Amino acid sequence: MPFRPADGLGTQMRRLLELLDGELEAFYRDEHPFYVPRYTPVMKALAEAGDLTIKEIAERSSVSHSAASQTVSKLAGHGLVSLQPDEDRRGRRVRLTAEGEALLPWLKRRWAATNAAAQELNRELDYLLSTVLAQAILRLEQRSFSERIRRHEEDQGDKA
Repeated sequence: MPFRPADGLGTQMRRLLELLDGELEAFYRDEHPFYVPRYTPVMKALAEAGDLTIKEIAERSSVSHSAASQTVSKLAGHGLVSLQPDEDRRGRRVRLTAEGEALLPWLKRRWAATNAAAQELNRELDYLLSTVLAQAILRLEQRSFSERIRRHEEDQGDKA
């Protein structure tokens, strides 16, 4: 599907994700058919910290608690992580299994290559995509997109 400058922001974002994440997913699946890019933030957090709670994973990987929990469940289903009761038995701690640890060298090489490819893309752009995305996320965390839409709808209602 070719890019059309008239496409809306949402369409452009979906296309960008398709070109980045879709390609990356296919690349991962060439060697490990079960692995998808959404596992990466959780795997990175566990690789760095050892064992974490779901809440800690969410905080370290900038995903929602729900997304972290769902990803951990999928990783557990693939035998890459195990869940143990926390000391106070109210929560669970997540850690990489031997299979998860064995996958890390391959993942770290893939992550390094992915980061290098992202830096290459950034160098080819007029504006650093990583900076634009970080700024957009920050601004949307400060004032949500739905708040912005409502304000513009109200402004249009005042003009009608």
